[in-house]
Amino acid sequence: MPKNSKVTQREQSHEHVTESVADLLAHEEPLDYKNSSLNVGGAAGKKVPQLEVPENDGRPAWNSKLQYILAQVGFSVGLGNVWRFPYLCQKNGGGAYLVPYFILLLIIGIPLFFLELAVGQKIRRGSIGVWNYVCPRLGGIGMSSLMVCGFVGLYYNVIIGWSIFYFFQSFQYPLPWSDCPIRKNGTLAIVEPECEKSSATTYFWYRQTLNTTSTIAESGGLNVKMTLSLLVAWIIVCLAVIKGIASSGKVMYFSSLFPYVVLFCFLVRGLMLKGSVDGIAHMFTPKLEKMLEPQVWREAATQVFFALGLGFGGVIAFSSYNKIDNNCHFDAVLVSFINFFTSILATLVVFAVLGFKANIMNEKCVVENAEKILGYLNSNVLSHDLIPPHVNFSHLTTSDYAEMYGVIKAVKEGSFAQLGLDPCVLEDELNKAVQGTGLAFIAFTEAMTHFPASPFWSVMFFFMLINLGLGSMIGTMTGITTPILDAYKVQKEILTVCCCVVAFLCGLLFVQRSGNYFVTMFDDYSAGLPLTLVVILENVSVAWIYGTKSFMRDLEDMLGFRPCIIYFYLWKYVSPICLIVLISASVIEMAISPPGYNAWVQELAQERFQSYPPWALAMCFALIIVAVLPLPIVFIARHFNLMSDGSNKLSVSYRKTMMKDISNLEEQDEARFILGAKPGEAPSVPAHPQHTESSTSLPAQCSRAPERRNVVVLRKQVFSQCRATESNKK
Repeated sequence: MPKNSKVTQREQSHEHVTESVADLLAHEEPLDYKNSSLNVGGAAGKKVPQLEVPENDGRPAWNSKLQYILAQVGFSVGLGNVWRFPYLCQKNGGGAYLVPYFILLLIIGIPLFFLELAVGQKIRRGSIGVWNYVCPRLGGIGMSSLMVCGFVGLYYNVIIGWSIFYFFQSFQYPLPWSDCPIRKNGTLAIVEPECEKSSATTYFWYRQTLNTTSTIAESGGLNVKMTLSLLVAWIIVCLAVIKGIASSGKVMYFSSLFPYVVLFCFLVRGLMLKGSVDGIAHMFTPKLEKMLEPQVWREAATQVFFALGLGFGGVIAFSSYNKIDNNCHFDAVLVSFINFFTSILATLVVFAVLGFKANIMNEKCVVENAEKILGYLNSNVLSHDLIPPHVNFSHLTTSDYAEMYGVIKAVKEGSFAQLGLDPCVLEDELNKAVQGTGLAFIAFTEAMTHFPASPFWSVMFFFMLINLGLGSMIGTMTGITTPILDAYKVQKEILTVCCCVVAFLCGLLFVQRSGNYFVTMFDDYSAGLPLTLVVILENVSVAWIYGTKSFMRDLEDMLGFRPCIIYFYLWKYVSPICLIVLISASVIEMAISPPGYNAWVQELAQERFQSYPPWALAMCFALIIVAVLPLPIVFIARHFNLMSDGSNKLSVSYRKTMMKDISNLEEQDEARFILGAKPGEAPSVPAHPQHTESSTSLPAQCSRAPERRNVVVLRKQVFSQCRATESNKK
């Protein structure tokens, strides 16, 4: 406790205590904060009397451990596991990519996930309350988390809206994206040129679903279909979180488990398809040389970082509703490995289906080029002597075509390019890297058109995407609402509805005809850099400012056992260094890569990279600045005492507990000895050495001044001495 503390001075000087109970309460920390072992005022190695939190302190709690685990799994396992992880595997060496990913999961992912679970469970607050408590000057961490959650929630729910649109479109046979539309021109019926140049699924995505413009500068007005889909998405999210964990916890039973049912069904069905083994073999064939490239490790670290939802505040919010003695270490390891194995499962499914699709496309390529060769043979451009005698054009295999292609290329070396023949190599089809919306809404949907009973599989797939997105959105919304509910006495239902309405209105930006480009912008700029900075400061504030040794002692008190010593070194050295390297690499990547987006050019029927115009570029950097702005603002404001650290704001549960305790006091004792008109009537309180030692838990620059004693212990001492004095007088 600082030497200038009012309570400390009076303990040392044996002056009479004249503060009323109301004064003492006004100077006291919130109950849930003081109950935490993360006590910045306690002397190192000494147990300071603590006010225990009653079991029913007014804070909601999970109905069961299973419900909590499903909530954390639903939040961490999202759309990125299905369309980001498989792409990174394909891009970065197949099976070789799993090695750096797993290593970084162990040294970054699990320790930081464990850290967030622990501080949320111990302090029992959302992201703002937690970091206000650990270090008030870094209280902007929680506000930045809330800002990022807001940005991500805006565009993430748009993706759920797209999935809802495809879900309802799947209830028809044939699927609407299985064939190109026919345009009638008088008596002639021709295939839509834009569709013919690309593909039926690509055309349906860009033209009939998004009806996208050719540049981000051209708004094109609202897309009515997407606007209605976004409205439905926000209604679903609002209903899921309107009662807090009481409603979202029940939703998680379905939204977290159903995707696994669909993934296993797709895996079984995919393995029965022709060419699925080719896709899986291509996926897991390791390219070991890729492991030496720094880019692979950077992308693996980024994927680990976002796969677990670190820094969003949802992890902290969910864990804050746990019992204080819950084994959060077990939870961290369990959820992390479930997330990892879900990514592996999704990768198996994706590449089994893409292997099937690659075989279909390769066979189609062979048929089309065989027709070209037949035409050249009939027109005497090519000699029949070039065709191997065993080749049968009516039953042409890929190996026969490859042999024939090689012969023609060797003989017609000078004029071969004019023939326009394609090699039709299966490996080339498998190497076509697809990620994000391109994988879910183009590549995968095209593969499903070749499935027997394709509408059924399409319904299942997009219903799975809706549930994956919903689980992540529930965690994102909880990361927004929980800190607000902790800080202000707001009705939960009203706050949820207001947040959803505001988010829907802001989300209209993404349902313009150019909205897809804004989704890409927010995905690239609103979360990556700010979240990495947030997690670095989280790590530093606990490991270096609060102190790793103190944190390990707190974990031992909370869990009943001391975590493995390896966590000490991971939190203290390894994780901060890795995160600093990651954010440095991200900044360098952002600086050397031209900021831009892939625009759909209608005339060419293909994507073309375009640079952002100046106003859009300013918007990109504004997203980053707005997300990180609370960090310096809060630090400066609290450094110069321009902003309260929130320690005098009593939580609702704290108010109820303390007022109930006060009501049990005898009114005449309170009036006579605590609120007495004559200061001399109040007895002095003897000093206690453990409260006059200097605190070593936190450096002075992040400790709250002045630090107060536990109000219940102090009050009991005051009353006991008051009654003793009165008895002696009598």
